[in-house]
Amino acid sequence: MRSVSLRLRITALATAITLACLLGLAMVASRGLGPLLTHAVDDELQVALSGAAHDVVAGQAPVAPGGMEVHVLDTAGGPVDDGAPAALSQDQVRALKAGTPLTAGDQQPVRWHGTVVTAPDGSQRLVVAGTGLVGQHAAEVAGDRWLLVTALVGTVVAGVAIWFAVGSALLPVARMRQSVRQLAPGARVEVPGAAAGELRALADDFNVLLDRTEATTERLRRFTGDAAHELRSPVASIRVQSEVAVANPDPVVSQEVHADVLADAERLSALLDGLLTLARSDAGELPPADSVDLVAEVRAAVARTEVARTEVVDGAEPPVQMVVNAMTGKAWAAAAHTETEVVLDNLLRNACRYTRTRVVVSVLTSRTGVRVLVDDDGPGVRPEHRAKVFDRFYRVSDDRARSSGGAGLGLALVAVLVRRRGGRVAVGESPDGGARFTVVWPRAD
Repeated sequence: MRSVSLRLRITALATAITLACLLGLAMVASRGLGPLLTHAVDDELQVALSGAAHDVVAGQAPVAPGGMEVHVLDTAGGPVDDGAPAALSQDQVRALKAGTPLTAGDQQPVRWHGTVVTAPDGSQRLVVAGTGLVGQHAAEVAGDRWLLVTALVGTVVAGVAIWFAVGSALLPVARMRQSVRQLAPGARVEVPGAAAGELRALADDFNVLLDRTEATTERLRRFTGDAAHELRSPVASIRVQSEVAVANPDPVVSQEVHADVLADAERLSALLDGLLTLARSDAGELPPADSVDLVAEVRAAVARTEVARTEVVDGAEPPVQMVVNAMTGKAWAAAAHTETEVVLDNLLRNACRYTRTRVVVSVLTSRTGVRVLVDDDGPGVRPEHRAKVFDRFYRVSDDRARSSGGAGLGLALVAVLVRRRGGRVAVGESPDGGARFTVVWPRAD
C-alpha cells in the first residue's frame, strides 16, 4: 500500500471500515429479525386472547379472528367447546396456564398464548389462542439477503463518496505542491488564511524548511569560498618559495626558503585538520564521552603554549605571563580528552595572540557544569563582533595576512566541540580590560 497514492490508501481504508461496520450491523439486524416477527405475532395473539377470555367470562362462545385458532380447555387440557382439540402436550398446557407463550410443532409451527379464566358456572377454563408461523423462516432468509445487499451497496456508495471527498480535501495540498515546484529562488510559499489551519501550518513549515535550506546553502557557499581562499594562500606561498629556491641554489637562501616552506606547510596542515574536524562534526561523528580532569588539562595546555612561544622566540622566556586559577583540586567534565586539548589550545593561542602582558585561566565548578574562563588584557572583542567570532572563517579584521592571526577556524572549532557535548561558549569583557572567553562543559557523574 505504500506504493499507491494517499488518496487511494485513505479511500481503501475508510471503505473497508465502512464495509465491516455495515456487515456487523446486518448481522445484528439479522439476529433480531426473527424475534421481531415473533413479537409482532405475540401482540396480535394477546389482543385475540383478551377478547376470547372476555367472551368466556360472559358465558359466550369466543370468536376467533381470521387466521387464528381459539380453544377453551379445562385445567387438564381437554376441550370443553365444540371445536377440534388443540395439539398441545401436558407440559405445554402447564406452560400456557402459567401465562408463558410458546411455539409448538416442527413442520408447521404454531405460536400459542393462554390464560386461565372463571366461567359463569364457577369452573376454571384455559383459553388459548394460536396462529401458524408459516413463512416466517422464509421472511428471515429474505431479510438476511436484503440486509447483505444493502450493506454491499452502501459500501460502494460510501467508497465513491470518500474518494471524491478525499480528493477535494487534498486539492489545496496539490496546488501547494505545484506552487512549491514553481517557486523562484528566494521566493516563499503563499500562506493561506487563518481558516485553513492545517494548510497554514504546512505552508509555514515549507517556508521554515526553505529558510533553513537557503541558510545552509549560503553557509556552504561561504565556507567553500573561504576554504579555497585560505588553502590558496599557503599553496601559492610554497610554490613561490620553491621557485626561488630552484632559481637560487645558494645554501643560505635555500635554508631560509625551507624554513618558510615548513611554516607554510604547518599552517596548511593545521588548516586541513581544522576543516576535517569540522566536517566530522557536521557528519554527526561523536566519540564517547569520558571523565576529563579540566584542571590537569588546563595546566598541560598552558605548558604546551609556553613551550611553543619559547621555541618561536629562539629560547627566550615568553613575554606573556600565564596564570592558572583552580578553585578545586580536580574538576571532572563529560568530554573527550582530544576535544579538551583542541579547545584549550585554541583558546590559549587566541589569547596569547592578542594579549599585552598576561593571560589568566580559571577553572570553576558547579553542580551541573565545569567552567573555564580565559581572560587577557588585550584590545578585547567589540560587542558587534561577539555574536560572530565563533563562526567559521570569521575574523574581526578583513586582513588575512599571516601576521594578523590564524585562518578563523580556531574559535569555530571551540564552539562546535563544546556545543555538541551539551555545553556552551560565550565571549565578553575581561576584568583586565581585554576579552573573556567562557567555556562550560557538563559535569561528569
